Amino acid sequence: MVSSIISEKKILRAAHKVFRERGMDGARMQDISDEAGINKALLHYYFRSKELLFEKVFKENADSFFSDVNAVLTSDKDLFVKIRLLCETYMDMCQENPHLPVFIITEINKHGNSFINRIFPGGVGKPDFVSFKAQIDKEVKSGKIKPVHPAFLIMNILSLCLFPAMARPMMQFTMDINNTEFRQIMEDRRKRIPDMIIESIRKK
Repeated sequence: MVSSIISEKKILRAAHKVFRERGMDGARMQDISDEAGINKALLHYYFRSKELLFEKVFKENADSFFSDVNAVLTSDKDLFVKIRLLCETYMDMCQENPHLPVFIITEINKHGNSFINRIFPGGVGKPDFVSFKAQIDKEVKSGKIKPVHPAFLIMNILSLCLFPAMARPMMQFTMDINNTEFRQIMEDRRKRIPDMIIESIRKK
């Protein structure tokens, strides 16, 4: 039993590394078995297909990520501090798991609510944007920020943080940007995006 758990953990660590480097489409089961140091037959014993393995890796990463997001959303921190932390959390996720946002959007487009229900069974673990929206409304009423629909602000945070990572191949190709330049730009965005969002709503 113990060796079985160890083997599965070894496979998941290897799969995470391979999927991160090559994405689901570019990864092969042979690559993962080589990285884990096991034969392919044993890999298939634990996971019948690459898709099932990817979903397992994805679910583990998604659970950890959305837990971090909820820790920010439900904290009692100031709204501007919370916006900075949310931007950092989303950008960290894009750096550590660059294929995760693309996979989520692809699967939602393919399977809709059935995929969402697999990520958040019974609604458990989904981002608690309800409390965040209430905080935004409160700050609007207090005069600290300009009138803004909470969903509009949340959409800005998500799109500004996630889209460049999702569209990376196209952006690098069309703008002739190499990997080093792209990483430098993303690091710069990490500092600038929270300021841009906050200044767009701060009451002068």
